[in-house]
Amino acid sequence: MDRNGRYIRIDGSYIDLTPSEFELLAALMTKPDYALSREELLGLLHGAGSEEGVRTIDVHIKNLRTKIEPDPGRPRYVKTVYGSGYRFAAEG
Repeated sequence: MDRNGRYIRIDGSYIDLTPSEFELLAALMTKPDYALSREELLGLLHGAGSEEGVRTIDVHIKNLRTKIEPDPGRPRYVKTVYGSGYRFAAEG
């Protein structure tokens, strides 16, 4: 991940991400193996007290997985932490 250039590269290929997808992935990668709640992630994207619903995070995560996971149905990198939120699997 290149935070200054705002791009990621997987296996030599550049992956285009939306600004929201990029920020979500950056937040998750900053704290690998630490579960971030939907509320925390929403706050990072839209600020505290956002009118957006926390389920918008689920949509962004789904789209992100489609772009970065070898098999989005069985994610290796962006893991769901049931009842909590999401985490980046450092060993992915």
